[in-house]
Order: sequence, then C-alpha cells, then structure tokens
Amino acid sequence: MKASITYLHLLRKTPFFTSLNTVQLRWAIDHSREWEAQAGTVIVDCATDSAPKDDIWILLDGGWQVETRRGTWPAGHADPGKWFSAAEADGTTRLVTTAHSYVMKISRADMDDMLSQGFRFNGHLHAGQIYYRKIFGRHTTSG
Repeated sequence: MKASITYLHLLRKTPFFTSLNTVQLRWAIDHSREWEAQAGTVIVDCATDSAPKDDIWILLDGGWQVETRRGTWPAGHADPGKWFSAAEADGTTRLVTTAHSYVMKISRADMDDMLSQGFRFNGHLHAGQIYYRKIFGRHTTSG
C-alpha cells in the first residue's frame, strides 16, 4: 500500500463520515492514516498480522472483501461491511481489496476518543457488527 493524503472535501462525502462537521472531520484526519491500495492488496491478514487487532479500517473508495475458510463477503464504501477490525474476525480471515481503493486506518484508542466526543459513527459500527456476526457467527466486540 502507498500512503495517501486525506482531503477534507472528499472525506465529507464518504458514507462513514457524512454526519460529521468540519471540526470533527479535521480531527478524524489528524488521528488516522489513509492508504491507496491496488486491487488484490491484502489489508489485514489475521493469521500473520502483528498490528493491533482492534484497529479500525474504513473503506473510503473502491471495494474490498472479507475472506474466510467459509467464504468470501464483498463490500463497498456504502455497505455495512465498509469498516473492518480484526477483533471482529477469526484467525483465518483476510481483508483484501477488490478494486483500486482508498482505505483509512484508525486506532481503537482514537476511535474510542471520537465516539466519546460525540462523533456519530454508532449506526455504521452497529450495521457492521450485525454484518460480521452473520459472517463469524458470534458476538462482536467493537463499538
């Protein structure tokens, strides 16, 4: 993946962030990292990734899919699966882009700070939790 610049005017139009005001958008930009990824890029590999398992990945543009032993579940930036955390998954899961994409990584601590400050992500997080419960068949932990 290649580091990318997050532009406020584009982030404002991304479904996960549309409910935020300008101050909140700037805070989100300052507390995240955006990446550009080509189709087929593995964003997270739960079997080998040493990064914190509770980081939150958000699909800004493009597409990705969650791959497990039981199947593959695609998502776009407006779908319930538009965010991902390895904390929601099992140890065989991979998150892989299906198209040229832009993704954002937010640490769990920064996401918790945003939620405590009233950033309206709960609806998105809840929809994703329901989506991941269907995939993994268990209670999820984020949000």
